[in-house]
Amino acid sequence: MSQPIEVRVEIFREGDLYVGVCPDLDVSSFGETVEEAKQSLQEALSAFIEECEAMGTLEEVLEESGFVCQNGSWISRQPISSELVAIG
Repeated sequence: MSQPIEVRVEIFREGDLYVGVCPDLDVSSFGETVEEAKQSLQEALSAFIEECEAMGTLEEVLEESGFVCQNGSWISRQPISSELVAIG
């Protein structure tokens, strides 16, 4: 990969496992600990990026996901506001 890609990572507990999610690229993975979930997600993201590069679609995928290239790095779109809202 020629340019760094910055993504958000979220970790959730689901039962006995921890689930790592990258909402920016819709990639997820899991582990038995937080660290395992992070490592597993990192591996899944690396595989995803490598496959996009091999197919020649990485730039297109990033742009369609809302990323912009700034100062040599791909940056995900940043929310202006983020909050939890109860519905119903």
